[in-house]
Formats: sequence, structure tokens, C-alpha cells
Amino acid sequence: MTSGSSTSAFKQQLAAFFNQRSHYDEESDFHPRLAARLLDYAQLQPGHKVLDIATGTGLVAIAAAQQVAPDGWVVGVDLAEGMLRQAKAKIERLQLFNISLYLQDVETLNLPEDCFDCVLCSSALIYLSDLPGNLKRWYDTLKPNGLVGFHGFAASAFVTSQVMQQVARQYGIELGFNQATDTAAACRSLLQTAGFVDVMIAAEQWGSYISLAQAEQGWQPDSLNPLFQPLRQLSAQQLAQAQRQFQAELRDRLTDQGIWNDISTFFVFGRKPPG
Repeated sequence: MTSGSSTSAFKQQLAAFFNQRSHYDEESDFHPRLAARLLDYAQLQPGHKVLDIATGTGLVAIAAAQQVAPDGWVVGVDLAEGMLRQAKAKIERLQLFNISLYLQDVETLNLPEDCFDCVLCSSALIYLSDLPGNLKRWYDTLKPNGLVGFHGFAASAFVTSQVMQQVARQYGIELGFNQATDTAAACRSLLQTAGFVDVMIAAEQWGSYISLAQAEQGWQPDSLNPLFQPLRQLSAQQLAQAQRQFQAELRDRLTDQGIWNDISTFFVFGRKPPG
């Protein structure tokens, strides 16, 4: 497999953002739990060949490699070298020999046709610039009857992101959180349009109440995360005003229990027709 030669400014920013997250697995148990749940639904079997899109620190790939052993194989692809270094260290500690990792942009990767039994993607859809196009490519790389699986989040998920988006729109700025997977119907349409059949969608609520202080920490216009960087179009005065609006909206949502942080999650699977 080879990658395309061009990397957009967005992708360069994305790689820089994830490269500096040297303690990604320790930030919280949220991403490890998501990866484990995705694998619960995938039901991989020994001998399967698996492609892990945006593998990061290998949360999906490492567990998948253990599940498909001894004859199965896992290929993990990511554009952040720092993430892959963490994955490689874990692989070495576990002495796993059925994983290959590639430092490449998953959206410019040339994928072989009819090669994998399963394509999985955890915690990365929001960063893909052309999700319908990528799903078609994943379809092509699957063997007949192969399985694709990912998770996405509803439009209401992550209160700080949604309030930030609400405020940004008042200044003509679109941040684009969760739009591609904002409903179960949207997730189903994505797979069916790409050609997948037997679509299965499991909706789960992963939300909880958080404190006002926790919610206010979500204001991150200076973050390296390229999803937040459109806010840098604002002047210092506008940013200060937008932050006050952000804080006011959060206070309006405050209850005796805290602020409800909805995390409506869709685990989405589909199959390539058998032939």
C-alpha cells in the first residue's frame, strides 16, 4: 500500500495536534472504552485480516491482533508519528507479531481491492474530509461479505462542542462537529450509499453530568486541534465576547446535578454483499 504525495494544511495541523498528545491513553478511559465496545460488536474471528483506520496508539489494532491470532493479521494506519510510537511500544511489550503499522494519511492511501475481512475506525470520523468517499474505498478493499464498523456521535453530543458551535455560528463560523453522523438515519444512509447491506446501528448513551468548571474548560480557541482553529479568525475582542457567550450558555444549562453532557453514540456496521 502506498500513500498520495500531498498532505493538506489541515492534515499537517492534525498530525501536530496528535503528535503532542504523548499520554493519549492516560487522558481518560473514554477512547479505550469506545475501542473495546467497537470490537465487541465486530466479533472478529481467528484468521481475519483487519484494517484499522486512524489507528492512533493501537487501541483497536492491538486488541484485534490478539483476537485474530494466530493466523490473522492487522494493518494500522495513522498520520501522527507520535501516536504510532506509542502503539509500537505497546506492541513490543506484548510481543505481538501480527500487526503492521503505516505512517500515512488514510485518505490518500491506495488500498488493495478485496483484501480485508474487516475495516474498523474508532474516534476518527470527525477528522475525515470526505467520509462518503472513504466509505466507498473501504467497501472496495473489503472481501465479499466483509464487515465495516465505526462509531459516530449525534448532533447533541458533547455539550462544550455544541455550545462552542452555537456561539461560533453567531460570528459566521462553522466548526462542523458530528454533522456526518448526527442521526442514526444519517449513519445508515452513509453505509447504504457506499453499497453496504445488512446495516446494523446500536445507539448507546455514554453521557454524564459534569461540573460547570469542567464544561468551561472546553473553550479552546488556542488548541492545536484544527477543528477549533477557525475561531482564530476572530479578533481578540470578539474572542473575549464569544467566550462570555459560551460561559453564559453553559450557566443556563446548569442544574443541581451539574450540566448534562450528552454523548449519544452510534456503533455502525455494514457488510459488503457476498458477491
